[in-house]
Amino acid sequence: MCDSKEASHPSHVLGFFLAVPPCGFRAGGYTFVMLWIKSLHIVFVASWFAGLFYLPRIFVNLAMVAPESVAEHERLLLMARKLMRFTTILAVPAVGLGLWLWIGYGIGWGPGNGWMHAKLAVVLLALGYHHACGRLLRKFTLYGNQHGHVWYRWFNEAPVLMLLAAVVLVVVKPF
Repeated sequence: MCDSKEASHPSHVLGFFLAVPPCGFRAGGYTFVMLWIKSLHIVFVASWFAGLFYLPRIFVNLAMVAPESVAEHERLLLMARKLMRFTTILAVPAVGLGLWLWIGYGIGWGPGNGWMHAKLAVVLLALGYHHACGRLLRKFTLYGNQHGHVWYRWFNEAPVLMLLAAVVLVVVKPF
């Protein structure tokens, strides 16, 4: 059994990040570990999307580079490659932690969870967008870009809409 004196005693905490909750701590039906997984998932998703917001802005600038500005083109390509690599690294734990919450903890399972199906569709769209960014980057590398800066400005709006849809689906759960 767990009594309130034991639960509030500071010897049960090994530090803020290494807290060992006494007696199977649960907050609102969520376990301590699950809350950490959910928190990390949110951080990695936000970080992944930050990269998806900025990478097409680099594409806008690449599309505007004059053909004779080789150094500027190479500098922007270097920035884009590094950001793409970092964004991909962030996407892996974002998706992995989300899968852990979905499959491991059953979030979104059962009746009345149509929002999860829609959110998973948004995740697939985000992964497809990420892949499309990689393909566009390869085209810039090979001097095969076929789009102007205005097209990339519109392309840049897609991750904003995807993140908005995912957040509304998770928070509001409209269906």
